[in-house]
Amino acid sequence: MLLFALGAQAQQPDTARAARQIDLSNVDVAPAAVDISGWLLLDKDIQTELEGAVNNIYNFKHDKAERQFRSLRRRYPSHPMPYFLLGLTTWWKIMPSNITNEQYDKVFLAYMDTAITKGERLYKADNRNYEACFFLSAAYGFSARLNAERHNWRKATFASKNALEYLEKSKEANGLSPEFLFGQALINYYSPWISENYPLLKPVLLFFPRGNKQLGLNQLRGVSANGFYTGTEAKVFLMKILQNQENKPTEALPLAQAMATTYPDNGYFQRFYALMSYQVGDLRECERVSRDILDKINRGLPGYEAISGRYATFFLGSLMQNQYKDLDKAQEYYQRCVVFAETTNDTKQGFYLYALLNMARIADKQKRPADAVRYYKEVQEKAERKSEAYNEARAYLKKQRK
Repeated sequence: MLLFALGAQAQQPDTARAARQIDLSNVDVAPAAVDISGWLLLDKDIQTELEGAVNNIYNFKHDKAERQFRSLRRRYPSHPMPYFLLGLTTWWKIMPSNITNEQYDKVFLAYMDTAITKGERLYKADNRNYEACFFLSAAYGFSARLNAERHNWRKATFASKNALEYLEKSKEANGLSPEFLFGQALINYYSPWISENYPLLKPVLLFFPRGNKQLGLNQLRGVSANGFYTGTEAKVFLMKILQNQENKPTEALPLAQAMATTYPDNGYFQRFYALMSYQVGDLRECERVSRDILDKINRGLPGYEAISGRYATFFLGSLMQNQYKDLDKAQEYYQRCVVFAETTNDTKQGFYLYALLNMARIADKQKRPADAVRYYKEVQEKAERKSEAYNEARAYLKKQRK
């Protein structure tokens, strides 16, 4: 994500010249003679105290999590950790909308800015305070990602550079805790992956470590298994990488299942698990999770929004159409999918198009040509030219005109 943010400025030579050469090795050696007294990140008592709060972040019990983090802030007002954790729970209020919901932006950035201010004070007092480097890298990284999502490229680039510089400094503490490996794992994986898939960004990538995708994956697995604060975030990235970049759904599925089971009130995890189940053919589980998603949307649970509804209704429509042969019920679910997609403005791809396409097929099968024509016209208008959906719609409409 840092690389994407910097890539937005790839055509600006002054930005490229300002970037530092970074060497991220994988030598996990604890630095000698580092004073870790006062480091909350490594404090086992703090971890025990916050275990429930960290789980509450991902299970969308934000009020409970925030109460504990505010308690931590009262006791440690000069430390970046409570502000970063308050920012993290705010981030997960944004996540279910695929980061399109701007309602929490100011609060989120304020928490990250405060974490940065507190972290910089600690680092200035002791430039071997790698805990401060960890929080500075993480807070700058999250700020960079949100600013990149909002197309605030200058702010995203500035934050990215700082995140990478503090990541380089914190690497000396790799052997102290798996938390320190999280950022390095992402850079190791995404640096070569972006180079392979986004050749226009290669001028910027010259200033970054070459990386190693397999090493990055291995590091993510290690952080997923052993990280306390970064463990779940590492699982999220690992799950998405295996599914989207590596095309290994059978490896992503157990992770998705574990996430949806551990955090059953997380709509983001549930819809991802429903998608995985659908893709690997576990239709019974897909149906169960999809119905649960719709039930939670109806009950107004936080984090269950139109995007999750779009997933669930499409899967149920497909099951009704192809497994149960209940075309009326399938039509009803597809129509709800279309409404959910229109609510979020996602009308040019994926579930929206294929819901319309299947509605057109059902209408044709039920001898309702006027409805079929209406749906196919919408598909032809929104689908990419020469795509399968476009060609099918075009052929049907041409046949109807004849």
